[in-house]
Formats: sequence, C-alpha cells, structure tokens
Amino acid sequence: MKARHKQSRDPRGHWLLLLLVLPAMFAVLLFEGWTDHEVDAAKSRSPCTEPAPDAVAYGDGPVVGINRGGIQTASMPARTVALTFDGGPDPVWTPRLLDLLRRHQARATFFLFGSQAARHPELVRRIRAEGHEIGSNTYTGAVLGEASAPRFSRELDLTQAALAGAADLNTTLLRMPRTTSPDTLCGKEWQAARQATARGYVLVAADKASRKPAQGLVRQFSQTATAYQKTAKLLTARGVDRFTTVSDGLDLTPYTPVSTLARWEGTALIGVTGLGRTFSGAMTWVLGIAGGLGVLRLALLAVFARAHVRRLERFRPGAPWVREVTEPVTVLVPAYNEEAGIASTVHSLLDSTHRHLQIVVIDDGSTDRTAEIAAGISDPRVEVIRTPNGGKATALNTGLAHARYDIVVMVDADTVFEPDAVHQLVQPLAHPAVGAVSGNTKVGNRRGLLATWQHLEYCFGFNLDRRMFEVLECMTTVPGAIGAFRRDALLGVGGIGDDTLAEDTDLTMALWRAGWRVLYEESAVAWTEVPTSLRQLWRQRYRWCYGTIQAMWKHRGAVLDVGTSGRFGRRGLTYLALFQVLLPLLAPVIDVYALYGVLFRDPWQSAGVWFAFLGVQLASAAYALRLDGERRRTLWSMPLQILVYRQLMYLVVIQSVVALLFGSRLTWQRMKRSGSAAEQIGGPAPYKSLPTR
Repeated sequence: MKARHKQSRDPRGHWLLLLLVLPAMFAVLLFEGWTDHEVDAAKSRSPCTEPAPDAVAYGDGPVVGINRGGIQTASMPARTVALTFDGGPDPVWTPRLLDLLRRHQARATFFLFGSQAARHPELVRRIRAEGHEIGSNTYTGAVLGEASAPRFSRELDLTQAALAGAADLNTTLLRMPRTTSPDTLCGKEWQAARQATARGYVLVAADKASRKPAQGLVRQFSQTATAYQKTAKLLTARGVDRFTTVSDGLDLTPYTPVSTLARWEGTALIGVTGLGRTFSGAMTWVLGIAGGLGVLRLALLAVFARAHVRRLERFRPGAPWVREVTEPVTVLVPAYNEEAGIASTVHSLLDSTHRHLQIVVIDDGSTDRTAEIAAGISDPRVEVIRTPNGGKATALNTGLAHARYDIVVMVDADTVFEPDAVHQLVQPLAHPAVGAVSGNTKVGNRRGLLATWQHLEYCFGFNLDRRMFEVLECMTTVPGAIGAFRRDALLGVGGIGDDTLAEDTDLTMALWRAGWRVLYEESAVAWTEVPTSLRQLWRQRYRWCYGTIQAMWKHRGAVLDVGTSGRFGRRGLTYLALFQVLLPLLAPVIDVYALYGVLFRDPWQSAGVWFAFLGVQLASAAYALRLDGERRRTLWSMPLQILVYRQLMYLVVIQSVVALLFGSRLTWQRMKRSGSAAEQIGGPAPYKSLPTR
C-alpha cells in the first residue's frame, strides 16, 4: 500500500505569484507616489537668488528660445491674442473651454500635464482634432528648478511619451510650472530653463496683466471656473483680430515627428497609468475592508468571549443541574512514528480521574518503536492495534470499530493530559443534543520565541475563537489533540472522512450538518507539542489551512440549509471565509501599502495607526490569557509576532489557495517529535466553568 504519511513536494505557484505581483504593486505605488509628489517631491519654489537675465526680463516678449545666436525672445503681433491654458486636461473644465472656443471660432494653446494626458487621452485627442495646439506643462507640474536630475528628465520625457501615446505628437513648446511673466524665470528656474532649451524646447511665459489685447499678448489661464469666465470676457474684447495659437502667431514649428518606439512607450504609459489609478483607488477600499474586518473580528472575539464567561457563571436558583457523566470512555490514540511521546500520552491518560477507560492505540504502520513502547505499558486498559499505513482517518476508523463504549475521545499521540481533562471533556455530553466537545489545547513546549508566538496564537486565536463559536453555535473544529464524541453520532456521519487533510474540521462540520451541537469545554486541558522550526511550522499550518479550505468547500451547502446545519453554515463558514481566507489574502497587499506609507507618506500617521491597532490586539490578547489562566508577561513578543509570524501565516493561506486553484494534491505531512509536550503539565489552569450548560 502506498504510504499516506510521506512528505510531498510543495507547489511553488504561490512564490511565483508573490514575486511577480507584490513588486509590481509596489512599483505601481511608487509611480503613483512620484506622480503625486510623494516620492522625490518638487512642489514648492524657493526664492530667487539671482534675477532673470536682462535679455529675458526686458526682452521683446514672453516666448523665449536659446540658439546659437543666444537668447531670443518674441511677442505676439498686434491685435493677436494667444490664449494659453495650463494644467489638465481636466475632465470638467477642458470640455467646457473647448465648447466656448468653438462658439467663438477661436484657437488656443493647451499646456498639459503628462499625467493628466495619460489619464484622459480622449481629451488630448479632442484638443488636437479641434485645431488647438498642445504644449508641455511637465508630467506632474513639478517645479523644474527644484527637481532632481532624474526627476527633471522624467518630467519632460514622460510628458512627451503620454502625448505620443494619446495623440501621436511630440511638442516643442514648454511652459515651466510656477512661472508667469518672463522675469519669473530667475534663480534655479533659469538654470532649469537653459537645460530645457538645450533639449530643443521653446519656453512660453505670459505677458503681464497690464498689457492690452490690442498690443498683442500671450494670456495665461488655468482650467477652472474662474478661467472660464475670464476667457469668455476676453473673447468679446475689442481691438483683437484673431485668437490663435502661440506657434501660429509667431510662425513656430510646434511638433516634431514621433517614432514608432515612442508611440509604443506612450501607449504603455497610458495603460500603466490607468492600472495605477485603479490599483490606488482599490487600495483605499481594500484597506477600509481589511481594517474593518480586523476590528470587527477583535470586537466579536471580545464580546462573545465575555458572553461565554457570563453564560458559564450564570446560575439561576431552581434551575436543573445537568447530571454528571461517569460512563466508561473509549480513548482513540492514532500514532505514526510517535516513539518520542507515545509513553507520556498514554501514561497521562492512565492517570486520569475518569477511571473507566478503554485506551486504544492504533499504530498506523510506524517504522519506529511506537507500537512496542505502547504495548510495553502494563495496564489492562491499554490496547494496541497494528494496521498497515493508511493515514490518520483510516487509523481512527479502525479504532472506532474496536470501541466498546458509547463515548469516544480522540487524541493525538503527542499530547499530554491534565488528570481531570477526560472527565471534564465528556461532561457536556450529558445533554442529549450535544454530539461533540472540543477541549482546551495548550502549548506544552514553550521554550523559544517561535513556541511563544504559537502559545499566544493558541490562547488568543484558537481558544478565544472557540468561546465565540460556542455562543454562536457554530464551532468549526474539534481539534484532533483533544475531542469527545458520541459513538452513534460518529457512525451516523459515516465515521471519519479521508477526503480532506483536516479530518477534524471535516468531521465537526459533518456533525453540525447531521443536526448535532458542538460545544467547547475550556477546563479540559491538554498540552500539545508545537513545531520548533519554521519549516515544521510551515508544513503543519499548510496542511491545516489546505484541509480547512477543502472542508469548507465540501460543506458549502450548509449555507443554504435550515435549522442547526444552516445556522452553522451561515455563521461558521462565513467567519472562516472572511477571517481565515479573505483577510490573509489581502494582507500582503496591505503590507505593501503600509510600507509605502511609512517610506513616502506620513510615517507618523502610519505608525500611529499601526500602534493603535497593536494596542487593541494587546488588550484582546491579555483578556484571552486571563481567561486561560496564563501569565501575561508573554505579551512582550506580540509586536514581533505581528511583524514576522503573522506574515508567515498569511503566506500559508496564499500557498493553500494557489495549490487548490492549481489542482495540487497535498499528502499527509508529519512533524518530527521530541516528546516535550509535558513541559508545562500541571501549569496554570484556565477559568473553571460551573456545570450549568
């Protein structure tokens, strides 16, 4: 028979996905940040240290070029006005300005931002089609005199690319942002102006407001409501023969040929810009959704955990007491190569205060001394069954066939039990509607930071979740480490299924769908051994997550059921889908955006949000530790857990989802045991419930 416990090769699709998607996301965010002046900002202009050259400040006009003959300036002919509009194209005011110009049969020059041209290429094409002229106002409106050398080049080159992609043109006209009349080309701006003219640009400033239209002028407007009103007024001014473009009025060549490569680059730029805007807008929604889900989960855990405690504490005089369960119990211990811990597990069961036990150790084809060690324990309550290797579900079904009693407890072979654990665990079965009970699993080997993080996860995550699930009547998993069942309930659902890797979750969901209730007994404590290396942890959690998603899909029909099954489906499956699948899938994108915020936006604001969320988590974790009777000094490691451990768990979910989408089949993966689960035996006890369920 093919071994069911062999380790399989993990699918690598998730790494390819992350390596491609996350850097691309960060690159898109960087480009958007550069466009919005968050990265390599150049928004403000410093005071001029030197005046503009006399040939510019007191020249013939506001149009400036530099050639072999030196600085050349020109002004519009008399009775000729060049209307120029900076910025845009604006989706609101550019169309209105174009309509206004068409009604007056006037032409104008639009100095566009390359970023806006890439966002609204249809408006660029309309400007060109209606006979108007297009110049560059740089890509983002950056102050060129304050821009770094790379930004200076990108501001001009990207604008040309955007115009080439949108309207197949390459302009020679440039209006430098934050400049008006020629005398504002001073200090650093003049140095930037010289660099621009060296690239073949003609600089277009504007005449002073005191100049009359009849004298010929270049008038500068923005693209706003005020500009619209002033343009409408100027178009009716007397003494003007024509309203035309800058190049037409001065007989300039406004465009140069566009290469095929430049056209392709422009088309790609427009596509990337659209993607960036979509992604940036979506990130706002993603952050809101993820933040809301995170806060909602913490609120639900706190509220329902408190409700669970109050339910256990509540005692009404005259209320009937549930009888004490003293019936014999069959304990099933499936084991595969568990020689390090099998003796501790069996001996802890033999020390149980519930004396009427049948302990069945099912050796699932172990290749070590597991069966010999178990058989060597001289107690008539212990039975050892040797079977060919077939997997945990097969081993449990084999043990179930040998069970003599109506109450069955299933445990892992690496788990050590408190003396009263079994007795406490079976007490909720006194109610005839209860088909299964989850125990309280605690971390036994807590040495090291990785084990401490898992200890926090067991208390804050798993056990707090179970308290909430009991109140909501939607317990999703009775853990394989410690769980009690009615034998007839197990047989009624066909035993333990082997078509998922999370047989405990699959079984729990099947019981709900069969109409049984599942409870949590926090006072039934078992100490388990957790992985001590990242590789072992990865394998364990990968199997858990993969199997849980399999079980969710298998029992998805519960969402539409009625009664107990429907209540479980709509509550339990929805919770798992939102908080254990969707939220981890969004987490890497959120982390990328958070890193971007720290590096390029307001780091104090980003840090404030992070520390506020950390504070809420610390408070919730402290409450969970108190309920479990644990010391709260381990909370010091929680910030590191969020930064490191939680990211690992997110990647586990991503790998599981990718593996399922790729159709990968994951086989059983076991952890190498050291037999250290008993390190904390007899440790702090959780809150003890009253027998009033």
